Formats: sequence, C-alpha cells, structure tokens
Amino acid sequence: MLRAFVFLFVFKIALFANGAFAPFIQQQLQYIYALNENNITQEKINTILQKQKESYTQELNFLMSHKRDFIENTPVYDQEIYALKKILQINKKAGYKYAVLRDEVKLKSYKLLANQNIMIRNILISLDYTTKENFSNELTKYVVQNQQENEKLLKEDYTKYLSLKIPSKIFKDAQKNIREFYALVELNQDIVSNLYLMEKKIYALNKYSKYHLIGFVVKLNSYDIVKFADRYLNEFGLSVVKIVVAFFFVVFVYFFRKVFYIFVTSLSEKFTLTQHYSSKIIEVATVPFNSVFIAISLNGIVYIFNDFATPELLRNLFNIVYAFLVTLTLYRILNTIAELKIAEIDNKQKKIKSEVINIGIKVINSLVWIIGFLVVLYFAGVDLTAVLSGLGIGGFAVALAAKDSLANFFGTLSILLSDIFSQGDWIVVDGNEGIVIEIGLRVTTIRTFDNAFIAIPNAVLATKDVKNWNKRILGRRIKFYVGLKYDSKPDNILKAIDEIRTMLEKHTSIASKNTRYDYKKKSAKLVAKDDLFGIKKTLMVYLDNFGDSSLNILVYCFTKTTDWEEYLAVKEDVMIQIMNILEKHHLEIAFPSLSLYHENQPKELL
Repeated sequence: MLRAFVFLFVFKIALFANGAFAPFIQQQLQYIYALNENNITQEKINTILQKQKESYTQELNFLMSHKRDFIENTPVYDQEIYALKKILQINKKAGYKYAVLRDEVKLKSYKLLANQNIMIRNILISLDYTTKENFSNELTKYVVQNQQENEKLLKEDYTKYLSLKIPSKIFKDAQKNIREFYALVELNQDIVSNLYLMEKKIYALNKYSKYHLIGFVVKLNSYDIVKFADRYLNEFGLSVVKIVVAFFFVVFVYFFRKVFYIFVTSLSEKFTLTQHYSSKIIEVATVPFNSVFIAISLNGIVYIFNDFATPELLRNLFNIVYAFLVTLTLYRILNTIAELKIAEIDNKQKKIKSEVINIGIKVINSLVWIIGFLVVLYFAGVDLTAVLSGLGIGGFAVALAAKDSLANFFGTLSILLSDIFSQGDWIVVDGNEGIVIEIGLRVTTIRTFDNAFIAIPNAVLATKDVKNWNKRILGRRIKFYVGLKYDSKPDNILKAIDEIRTMLEKHTSIASKNTRYDYKKKSAKLVAKDDLFGIKKTLMVYLDNFGDSSLNILVYCFTKTTDWEEYLAVKEDVMIQIMNILEKHHLEIAFPSLSLYHENQPKELL
C-alpha cells in the first residue's frame, strides 16, 4: 500500500512538472473562457476576437519560422499521457471515483492536444511535396483524420458533472478539467477553422521559408504601416511582402542577366573554337536571351503574386515561350556560326562544296525546329507518345502523300553524290541555260543569262541530261572559219596558215601540246586524266573546205583560261593577229557573193 502511494506521489510530481500546456494553448483557453462568460459585452467580444486573430497570425509566423524543429520534435505529450494512465490505474484500483473522473478527462485533454499536434505536423510535412492546387486536399485529409480521432474522445458526455455541487476538492478539480477539455475541443475547432482561413498564407509562408525569406517576411509584416497597407491590398490579392519580394526578384534577374553575359563572353573568349565568333554570337543571341529573361521576370511576378504557384494555363504558356525562345536562340547561333565558317572557308579557298554546307545547315535547322516544335507540343499538354505512335501508324499514308518530296530529296542526294554540278556552275538542262544558284533539299534554282529565275525539282533534274560548262580546268574552245577569196594564191594561203599556227603555239594564253598542267587532284579511276578533269590542248589550223563563196581555213584551239571574259579577250587578240597575218600575205577575207551567167546572149552584151 505504501509503495502505491509513493508511486502515485512521484507521478503526480512528474505530471505537474511537465504537464503545463504551451503558452499559445493557455492563451487561447483564456480567450475561450472569457468569450463563454455570461455577462460579456459585444465590445469585449470584438476585442478578444481581434486579439485571437493576431495571436493566430503570430503563432503561424513562429511556427513557419521553426517548421523543421516542430516537425522533428512535435509535442505529443507522451510523458504526461503515460503518467496519467498509471495514476488512473492506481485510482481505479483504489476506488477513487472522482479522482478517476479527474484523471480520465485530463488524459483525454492531452490526447486531444496530441492529435492536434500530429495534424499540424502532417500538414507541415505535406507542404514540402504538394502543389498549391493539391494542398487543400491534403489539409482536408489530415483535418478529417483529426476529427475521427477526436470523436473517440467525445463518446462520453461529461457536461452532466458540471451542474453537480459536491463538496470535494477532487471533484472540483474534475469539473475544472471537464471545462478545460471542452474548451480544448472548441479550441481545436478554432484551429481547424483558422487553418482553412489561412490556407493560402500557410502555403506562401512555407515557400518563403524554403527560400530562406521567412525571417524577412515576418519582420516586414510586424510593422504597423505594413499592416495598414495590407488591409487595402489584401482586397486585390496583394500584400506589401509580395510587392517587395517581386521587386527584388526582378532586380535579381536583371543583375543576373548582366553577370550571365559577362560570364558567357569571357568563357567564349577562352576557347579557341569560339573566340573568333563570340562577339557575333552574343550579338545575334542578345534579343532572344533578353526575351527569355523578360519572360522569367514575368513568370516570377505571376508566381509570387499567386502565392508561389502558377496557374496551369499560364505555366504551360510560359513553358511554350521558353521553348520557342531557346529554339530561336539555338537557331540563330548555329546559323551565325555557319555563316562565319562559310566566310572563313571562302577566304581560305578551301575546296568544300557550298551546296553540301547549305544542305547540312538546312538539315540541322530542320532538326532544331522539329525538336523545338515537339518540346512546345509537350508543354502544351500534347501526349508525345501518342503523336509518335501515330506517326508510325500513319507513316505509310504520309509516305504516299509526300512521295514527290521524298523523290526530290533522293534526287538531291543523287546530285550531290554524283557531283554533276555545283553552285555557281554554268549548266544547260532541257533547254534551260544559266548559273546554278543553289541546290536545295527539294529544288535546284538557276539564274538564266537574261536574268530569269528557274526552279527545277531535283527528282526531275536527276533524270535529265546536264551540260556543265564549268566542269573543265584548262581549255575553252575557240573554233571559227576564216574565209578567203577564191582568187587567193595557194602559196600565200599556205604561208598564212603556217604563220597562224606558229602564232597560236607561241601565244601565252592558248593551250598547246607543250602546255604543262599540274594534276593536283587525285583519282583512283582508270580513265584518261585530261578528259576526267577537263583539260584540252588540241590546236589545229588547216585549209578545211571550198565554201560557196570562199576558201575556208579552220582555226581550232583552246584557251588556257575557262573564264568567259578572259576567254573573249584572248579570242579577240587571236582574231586581230590573224587579220594582221592575212594582210601581211596579201590575202583578203571573202564575203558572201553571187555570180549570174546568162546563156544565148550576144557577145557585145556580155
């Protein structure tokens, strides 16, 4: 018996030493007791309610500032509950009815507070993995769990004991615990109501805590002028904190943009691959990159003013804008590098086919825009798996619909691989003659000598006979006849022919059998190199035929140059020299003439 009393005494000491409620709970209980007084005035009720509201705000700020500590050390009154259970067992065995009532109600009070703290802890944990849209569901889930646990504590009605007047201190303590228990039940309902009222604020404060701004936010909200301004701003969903944080966010983005440009510029100048292009790349990328930072600023402002959540429609819209701007930036950078690289190739006179570079750029650009388009579709909410699957199912139909485009593409490959002609070549195709502008993925464009523009599908071009005047390295043909009068003396003609031949052989711009050419290109083909590379050195000057009105000397040779203007200049020089040779040998150039003979005419008329 003595041991039982000692045990009871020890646990009572432990209970009263550690069983005090938290200051916030004690304060709220006092407010509830005051509001439940019979003779309370309306003015006092309003004052208490205002104090209650401020105390909830202060407690929320404190709780969010120490969120991690609360989660890790949530008070669930284990020691108090354990002690009360032991005391309750002893009092039941001893038959102390009023003491059992007192301790039983007190035990339920602690269990109610424990359930309340567990609910708050679960809500705080859910903030770290839920979105703003789903937070309401998480909040309701844990509130329902709390109500279900509390219903177990409210099965027995203790209010019947409050009207009894029994002259026992233990019974009076039991009545005090009963009033306290029902006050705690009311407090729990108030806490649940305030959780729903401050739902958005809880979510926003958690974000401030996540970004390590909670101290600044709490301090700013403590100023009276801020509280005064928020009364008007809250009507529009705004607050001083939101405005200040949004302002600093925009300033941060602005300075980050400056630092980013400096970093990228210095980084690009360090690498040999990009240092020649850095200034041009940054120049073309400035506008889309500035647009990206503007979009980030707008997105951040919407995110902050919407309590750190972006509506799904706007979120998708911003993602689409980001995808488009990044794709545009990449497109501009790649084309700028290609442009600079092409200029470098031209300056160094490297033998790289321009059309290969152009088609390569077009293929890369197409891939960039296709990938960008798919990313845009993804952010727009399109199921890419279904789209790609649909491409497989509809591939046959697409192939049929695009057969001409595919034929043109393979025609492009045929032209490139066979090396029939290149950009800038002078070609004749199916009666169309001109300079090749570009070999595209679908068509080859030609500019005619009368400045017309012709586009020929590559599928058609790959099957046509193509005459290419530029596929020659040495030798542009000069061929013409020199017509002499029929009264020219044969000796003079032969001397003139020999001198013309000698003149051509010695001419510095005319190819002859003595002209040497350095074969820089290599070929593994077993063919005549002169014909393969387009080298002609034939030189012939002969009396060729008796014409209708002249004796015709054939002049047949090749200039060393293949350039048209240089060729015309050489041809002109050759013709002038031939005219001088003919004059030297007393030979005249014939012109078309016709002699008429009349039969049976008197001789005197002849």
